[in-house]
Amino acid sequence: MNELNSRRLEIDALRALSAIRQHGGITKAAAALGLSQSAVSHKIKRLEVSLDCALLGRKSGGPMFTAAGEDLLDYAGRILELHDEAMISLSKTPLAGRLLLGLTEDTACTDLARIFGRFRRLHPNVTLRTKVRMSLVLRAMLERGELDAAIVQVFSHEVRPNDVVLYREKLHWVKHPELMIGKDEPIPFLSFDDECFYRQWALDIGQVDTVLETVFECSSAAGIVSAVNATMGVALLSDRHIHGEMQIMTDRLPMPPSLAYVVRRARRSRNQALESLIVEIVRVVGRHGGLALTG
Repeated sequence: MNELNSRRLEIDALRALSAIRQHGGITKAAAALGLSQSAVSHKIKRLEVSLDCALLGRKSGGPMFTAAGEDLLDYAGRILELHDEAMISLSKTPLAGRLLLGLTEDTACTDLARIFGRFRRLHPNVTLRTKVRMSLVLRAMLERGELDAAIVQVFSHEVRPNDVVLYREKLHWVKHPELMIGKDEPIPFLSFDDECFYRQWALDIGQVDTVLETVFECSSAAGIVSAVNATMGVALLSDRHIHGEMQIMTDRLPMPPSLAYVVRRARRSRNQALESLIVEIVRVVGRHGGLALTG
């Protein structure tokens, strides 16, 4: 017990370790934390001495973290989350009110539910309601004042000055390797429904030199993914949905614009509860570099 009491996992050191993974190295982690590179290195070294094991891989071309480092990162995520939750809970200004948020399917199927659950525990007097719709529908609802805010996808060039950018992804044309398309044949297009801005871009701009023939329409990303895997056609999908045998197409089709996931507020919405929730979302997304898909 005395040996255990003499060893400590310092919160700042764990935060530095997590930042190294998130930003891909000590130099970038130091910049993100507002520290010098030597200060971050010193925190990690103290942690290694305390635990009596190496945490960072130091071989050129080798992994960034040792096996012990990877194990500690899993604990660090949970420890930092509980630490920050406790700090917010003990120091928070009581919040009250009602928030109505819009989410796309892409964000509803992520760990946002966990963020919302913790926010409600910390602020029980805030009523939080959500609606899941396509991005274009949510944008229209914001304009009509039917939502306080929404987490939506937009093309990167459409980001507004007041948007809070959470993270960015690339958009790709994808197909199954077994799908063969003749050079002079129309390209079978697997499309989201009329309210999807991917679809609008593809049909309005994406056919300058190529004919797309819509053969499948679905409002669900899971449905589009299934159709791609069934060799039914070509689809526009973001990085997070590309897996398995999917093949990115780079010929015959124009390069799609990149995507940004943003928090967009309604013009009238400026309240403390909403701003506190946005801060919490940004903090979690910043730590993990995005919103992880669940299920």
